[in-house]
Amino acid sequence: MTTHLSFWTLVVEASWIVQLVLLLLLAASVTSWSIMFQKRALFRKFKAAARTFDLRYDAAGADLGKFYRQISEQEVDPGIFEQIFQAGYREYARLLRLGNSGLALEGARRSMLATERRAVDSLEEQLPFLATVGSVSPYVGLFGTVWGIMTAFHALGNVQQATLSMVAPGISQALIATAMGLFAAIPAVIAYNRFQTELSRMENRMEGFIDEFSAVLQRYQPVAAGGESR
Repeated sequence: MTTHLSFWTLVVEASWIVQLVLLLLLAASVTSWSIMFQKRALFRKFKAAARTFDLRYDAAGADLGKFYRQISEQEVDPGIFEQIFQAGYREYARLLRLGNSGLALEGARRSMLATERRAVDSLEEQLPFLATVGSVSPYVGLFGTVWGIMTAFHALGNVQQATLSMVAPGISQALIATAMGLFAAIPAVIAYNRFQTELSRMENRMEGFIDEFSAVLQRYQPVAAGGESR
């Protein structure tokens, strides 16, 4: 009897509700892994772009106007830090040209924070799905297990004498749902926690740059307008 208890046989012979649970969990797992690979590539791209920006920013020195024009004229799309720099410098120079020097620094900071918030929202996108899969999948699998066990014991009511060989297939089918739930949940939870940690580090790094650049702009006030107007 045990020779027939292969994984595929158990899945095929399971009730349609258990099969539906397994299908949902498989779809959740595949989607989760797709998101994990996408986010991993996105976060790597972010960190590489941040390192490149640091080198270019340090090389620019005090000539922020020239650096702003270099970023604006480059053919490739600007990275997140470049977008923050552009937003802050552009708003700062615009307010200076309008004669609002007292509001220039605060306006630049608000513009940079808004750009940072959009970047964080983009990086955070789809992470709630991983959290949902990680928290819900075990319960979905447990539902499939409970239903499968109920079905197995209900079938035993039609026989006069129950044996282990009669119960084993139904119990095995039910436990597959629990295993599938854990298979979907565990990687999603690990990935979600890791990405959230990386996201917090990135957010702190962006906020640190905003503070640093705000201090630079405060000292750069006499020449900012001229740099932007060229």
